[in-house]
Amino acid sequence: MDLATVVGLVLCLGLMIFGIVTGDDGFAALTNFLHAQSAIITFGGAISSTLISNKVKDFTNGLKGIKIAIKQDIGDQTEMIKKVIELSNVARKEGLLALEEAANNIDDEFMKKGILLIVDGTEPDLVRAILETELTCVEQRHKKVISVWETLAAMGPAWGMIGTLIGLINMLKHLEDINAVGPNMSVALITTLYGSMLANWISVPISNKLRANNAEEVTLKEVMIEGLLSIQAGENPRVIEEKLKSFLAPADRARYAEGTEDGGERANG
Repeated sequence: MDLATVVGLVLCLGLMIFGIVTGDDGFAALTNFLHAQSAIITFGGAISSTLISNKVKDFTNGLKGIKIAIKQDIGDQTEMIKKVIELSNVARKEGLLALEEAANNIDDEFMKKGILLIVDGTEPDLVRAILETELTCVEQRHKKVISVWETLAAMGPAWGMIGTLIGLINMLKHLEDINAVGPNMSVALITTLYGSMLANWISVPISNKLRANNAEEVTLKEVMIEGLLSIQAGENPRVIEEKLKSFLAPADRARYAEGTEDGGERANG
């Protein structure tokens, strides 16, 4: 579970509630911000517009993206490099065919596919082409999911404004009752609030997290591709290690070095 996503969503909700209840009315003020018709117009309209913008399958897969943002564990690049170095040591000592047995203990289907291609004697250029094509397709699927949340983020405030305009028109139709202006104006503005909440509390943060997860996963798979092709080329494990460490940020390189010094897999010359 991604702790940052969960904590962030809860904190945002908590801060909104804090802002509401710290007024003179206390927790009773929460009822001022609950309005069924406004919720139906704003959330229903935003979701409907997003549905129009996508195919039904892409729309449903996109909404499921919130579970990915909360639960998905992309993986650790330093651990992946260690795994590649481990495989390179196996290939160096026992040959490429020995990697087939090692592939049975790997959960990542992308990496397993690359290993089996190498074991089958596939040409390096073809291995790279196959893996990069799959990586491109993965990224395209991710972009469709992200697009749903970006559209929802845009539609939320728009439908909030539509709801506000509807409320204002109804209010102006009965302007002769001056006592009703304040309450009606309050109701009209609730839809704008709901639209802003939908966009800035949920949709934009989720789309940003999905985009960050996508970039991280793409980089992780690029590490796999470079590592596997280096193994196939018969490069020295130490050379492979230095090549793959270039994907890491300086702080991660230091953490990787500490991990290998504390007993992690080392590259053998």
